[in-house]
Order: sequence, then C-alpha cells, then structure tokens
Amino acid sequence: MSIKTKFVENGIKKPEIEEFLRKHFERCGYSHSEIRKTPVGVRITVYANRPGLVIGKGGENINKISEMLEKEFNLENPRIDVQEISNPYLNAKIVAEEIKNGLERGGNYRKIGNIMLRRIMESGAMGAEIRISGKLGSARGRTQRFYEGYLKYSGETAKKYVDYAFTSALTKAGAIGIKVRILKENPEAVIAEIKKAIKESKEKKEETKGEFVCPYCGKVYDNERSLKIHIGQKHSEEGEK
Repeated sequence: MSIKTKFVENGIKKPEIEEFLRKHFERCGYSHSEIRKTPVGVRITVYANRPGLVIGKGGENINKISEMLEKEFNLENPRIDVQEISNPYLNAKIVAEEIKNGLERGGNYRKIGNIMLRRIMESGAMGAEIRISGKLGSARGRTQRFYEGYLKYSGETAKKYVDYAFTSALTKAGAIGIKVRILKENPEAVIAEIKKAIKESKEKKEETKGEFVCPYCGKVYDNERSLKIHIGQKHSEEGEK
C-alpha cells in the first residue's frame, strides 16, 4: 500500500470512528474524541460528561467497544482513555445532544431552549445562541432562536473563541435541526489584557534603562550582565589597577 493511499484511508476512518463513538456513547454526554497512533497500538481519548457510563461496570463497556473497534475498523490494539469534561454547559456538542434528547422524549422546545440557555450563562459564558428549526408545534417549519450576551458570528475571532455544534432530533413531527454557539471568553478582553501586559513591560524597561553605567567610560546598559561583559572586554586593565 502506498503512503498516499494509507493517508487517504486514515482520513476516512477518523470521521467514521467519531460517528461510531458518538452513537454508542450518546447517553453518556459524549463530546468528542482524539485518536493517536502509538508504538503499541492506537490510543483513543474520549471526552464525555458522564465518564462512569462510558467505562461501565468494571470497565465492561470500554472493553466491549475496544473489541468492536478492532473488528470493524481493523485498528491495531485499540486502547480507550476517558476524560471528564469539567464544565459540560460550556461545550456546544454536549448542550446540543441534551437538547436533542429532550426533544426526542417529547419535551417542549421553548422550555428546553430557555433552560439550556440559562445553564450556559450560569456556567460563565460571555454569550450563547441556540437555534431550533423544524415543525415546532405546527404544520409549518420555522426557527426559534434563544440568545443572550455577547457573541461573534464571523472572522478569525469567531473561529477561535466560539464553540459551535450542530445535530438533529428525530421526533414524531419530523427532523428538527439544533445549532448551538457558545462564547466562553470575551476576545476583546483577552486582547486588551495582552496589550496592557506589553505596555507595562515596555514602561518597566524604560524605568530600569540607564541604571547600569560604566564607571570608566560612562556607557549605559540595560542590565548588569551586559555591563560586566563590557568592562571585561574594554576596561580589564583599568579594573586591575
């Protein structure tokens, strides 16, 4: 097998494995996974809200999924690690899945949307938006939007700071689309802090500049080390006297 073919096959496998894990850990607050090739096999790190359900009693669930991955995807010695997500309501994928589960159980979309939005904001988000689209209590399809706080929709700032997820719920009325956007931190505030730190560093440098003066020729240095090197090179004989 050529290297090019191998890379293409690996690229196809990753989304298929991701979909497989999402399906089997759907009720465990599954977020995403990371797949890495190691000298002894394949290590898969699963990030979920309920790690206990992912692992199962005595690791039974993990062992079963590892065997299925090895058989279905021809993975060499797959090992699954589970990491708990400390704040699930700042993770757009987990929020979207909870909304999906609520709608599929027959819950009211307005109530679910408002509850989830409140939980997101209470978790410390700067802003959030939930869009639920489909046949919501009527024969006609429409979109209900729930939003609060500050949010970016485009540009590098949105790509870097906004967590986005999309999923769909299958209800009796039909498929319902769910989009979730969460801004965990204010990018303007982060940039302002960086600029402030740079400014303070420059001011501190200006304040200390000129403190290290050569006693022989009066040349000024920013630090003591540079001054000692200068004296050793230019004034070694004068220092001996």
